[in-house]
Amino acid sequence: METIKITLTNGDIKEFPKNTTYYEISKGFNLKKDILGVKKNNEFFGLNEKAGEDATISFIDLNDLTGNKIYKSGLEFIFEVALKEVFPNLEITYQHSVPKGFLGEIIGDHMITQEDLAKIKGVMARIVSEDIIFKKLNVKKKEAIMYYEQNHQEEKALNIQNISDKVVTLYELNGHYNYFYSDMPYSTGSITKYDIVYLGRNRLVFVIPSSRTNGELPEYVHYDNIINSFLVGKNWLETLNMSYVTEINKTVSENKIKDFIKSCELVFNLNISNVVKEITNNRNIKFILIAGPSSSGKTTTCKRLSSYLMAQGYEPIKISTDDFFLEREESPKDENGNYDFECLTAIDLKLFNDTLQKLLAGEKVNMPTFNFVAGKKEYNNNYIQLKDNSIILIEGLHAINDDLLPSIPSENKYKIYLSPFIPLNIDKHNYISTVDLRLIRRIIRDNRTRNYDVNYTIHSWQSVRNGEEKNIFPFIHQADVIINTALPYEIGVEKVYAEPLLRSISVENDYYEEARRLLNFLKMFYPIPGEYVNEDSILREFIGGSND
Repeated sequence: METIKITLTNGDIKEFPKNTTYYEISKGFNLKKDILGVKKNNEFFGLNEKAGEDATISFIDLNDLTGNKIYKSGLEFIFEVALKEVFPNLEITYQHSVPKGFLGEIIGDHMITQEDLAKIKGVMARIVSEDIIFKKLNVKKKEAIMYYEQNHQEEKALNIQNISDKVVTLYELNGHYNYFYSDMPYSTGSITKYDIVYLGRNRLVFVIPSSRTNGELPEYVHYDNIINSFLVGKNWLETLNMSYVTEINKTVSENKIKDFIKSCELVFNLNISNVVKEITNNRNIKFILIAGPSSSGKTTTCKRLSSYLMAQGYEPIKISTDDFFLEREESPKDENGNYDFECLTAIDLKLFNDTLQKLLAGEKVNMPTFNFVAGKKEYNNNYIQLKDNSIILIEGLHAINDDLLPSIPSENKYKIYLSPFIPLNIDKHNYISTVDLRLIRRIIRDNRTRNYDVNYTIHSWQSVRNGEEKNIFPFIHQADVIINTALPYEIGVEKVYAEPLLRSISVENDYYEEARRLLNFLKMFYPIPGEYVNEDSILREFIGGSND
């Protein structure tokens, strides 16, 4: 019998018969059941695939970027199958990501109860305990289209019709078929850590672990303002018959996308206008505090707010918390001995609060500018003194954290949280991740403004996400308002800029698989020319061409 030598990245070596599945190889190394796949030369392979030659491999779990997507897809499919077993006439739609999980809604003529959800969870637990294999099927494109048309899932049929692939990958579980924009686990037995929180009105939040929770199930924290912001956008799109990507694509193909772009921009401006109206109705507000995760559009939103406030007779003064960093040698360090510029104590809080108190007292203050190369604050005669009509806009990572400005009374502060909650679905079971949207924005901007390659951006993205989990998300509930900075048409524009960058990532790069996944996602969208985008659009912050 011909054998092959398999080496793990930790140095363990074993021999196996040629064409042994990676699942059997994982058992040969006595690995736990939470293994979700294999990476060989930075490329992903499912556990059902076979090893045909000597190789060095690493097994991945849900702490890996690809593994986490696989885990989520497995949970979604298990819930779908369990729901159909308990309530054959109900359907689940997965709609949006929320911190540490995602939002789903059950569609049908029955409003479920906590007892109903307990029954569904019971069936899920049984499916997991039976350790059923997710069967991978390669289906001809025409057959897949016919299957979804017959099952009244027209948006899925159209999605498949719009891509150039001749063969479509479907998965089967207990007689149910579906596709997801990731691979699936080998079997149901690996999906053991999850929670499902019932919000009422058939809405559910699915809570899952990740690398940022060290693979453990996090405690659910409810962000009602985030969910409401998403639902407002979703309801608006539904009134326009624009719930799915296929409907945006149809608008592109019918040469009507310019009108839709105008509508999206008008809605964003209306949201800004409503926020300004709320601010101007309260004369106690002296500070507007603006925070949001990376690539949420803080710069453009801050400028837009300033313009609207000026139109109402205010003199807006913009301050960045970054200009108040401690001197480099005084900066705190993380557990690895590296400077931690994302923690609150990296800011000179005493100077920051003293400066703002002096401004409130009517003093003229020389404002610092932080020199990131020299690692110190510089004073370049940038004097500010408040007038009767002045209002201060403070933008920064910690802006909505109450501990940033404890010396300022709460009635003088108005807190804004920004994030792009795109209320558009690929289909009933595949939504557009806020994290993916922000990553695509960042890839384009990093390349344009800093000449970073995609591999570097994705690598640094992990530490950025860790910082957001610690320093932004826990304080979302302190915000007075959420501004959704997503434009429903934007991915069609970003596709034009992002695809060449993602295709430049070769298999030798660490994040090759992540680049492939994003390319697979982008292929669902028809391209939209960048010149259709308004010069003052928030999208210009990422693709360039702003009129500022």
